[in-house]
Amino acid sequence: MLYFDFQVIIMTSLRGTSLFNNSTNLTLSYESDSKANETIINIHVPEEIFLVLCLFALVENVLVVVAILKNRNLHSSMYYFLCCLAMSDMLVSISHLSESTYMLLGNHGLIKIDVMTDNIFDMMICCSVVSSLSFLAAIAVDRYITIFYALRYHNIMTHRRVFIIIGVIWVASTICSVLFIIYSRKEEVILCLIAFFVFMLVLMVALYIHMFALARRHSRSITTLRMETTRRVVVPHSRVHMKGAITLSILLGIFFVCWGPFFLQLTLIISCPRHVLCVNYFKYFNFYIILIICNSVIDPIIYAFRSQELRKTLRDILIQCCIALCAQFNSIGRFF
Repeated sequence: MLYFDFQVIIMTSLRGTSLFNNSTNLTLSYESDSKANETIINIHVPEEIFLVLCLFALVENVLVVVAILKNRNLHSSMYYFLCCLAMSDMLVSISHLSESTYMLLGNHGLIKIDVMTDNIFDMMICCSVVSSLSFLAAIAVDRYITIFYALRYHNIMTHRRVFIIIGVIWVASTICSVLFIIYSRKEEVILCLIAFFVFMLVLMVALYIHMFALARRHSRSITTLRMETTRRVVVPHSRVHMKGAITLSILLGIFFVCWGPFFLQLTLIISCPRHVLCVNYFKYFNFYIILIICNSVIDPIIYAFRSQELRKTLRDILIQCCIALCAQFNSIGRFF
């Protein structure tokens, strides 16, 4: 029977002690009549690349969170969920940035690497993936309610309910991440993570297909109408909500592209860990981690590109920061 040391294979491999040193190796252990160990050598990626990407993603997502909190026009359920999604991306960046720094210091003998600290970093990443999927699903449901229950939307998605949903997601994500670490040696943990990913993906795809099918029928019916009042009222209203749905479908697609290879590796570890094709796929694990970090980098760009209000707020924040830095440099220059 296959024995999974989940702590070594997966959780520690999320930038942990055994999989992200310069000599990166992945060891799969098996329990059988003739015990065998198979070592997979990962393709090395410099730690500096992880540090730069994480720092860039962290700055981007901090700006998004500040912009949403600052602009009262963005205080709606969708942007609250987007804010939490940005915070999930920040969690990925902070965990990778902290662990990359931790590993660099450990490799140079400045600090001692211990399992407890590594578990904390792994728990942060688990919390991030669970919360990211959950907030993407929450946004999909929010857009669904906006389109199909437009007249009752503000009664259904009150601020109180939105904040309760956000609190429940964060608490559940934290509990799940702790349980994943505690029971990391169980094969069922990997299966639960894969099942959660597939379930959320199917749910969101089904919702978006239904929304876009309605939008197509609606656009066809609009072309048959001749009344100017209908064109002035219905079309813009529909376009606003469908624009939000399109934005979130883009986010979902980017999430699938960036996280898909990692979840495929989890699936292959269970289904065919010793097959030659699977073993070759495992070698590129470091690149899959880079894709995960790139997801945190790309998301804020999508927010800004698709939302004029958010883009304007981000521009104002950057201008204010530049003015403050110039004033600071001028005061330092006068001091010297």
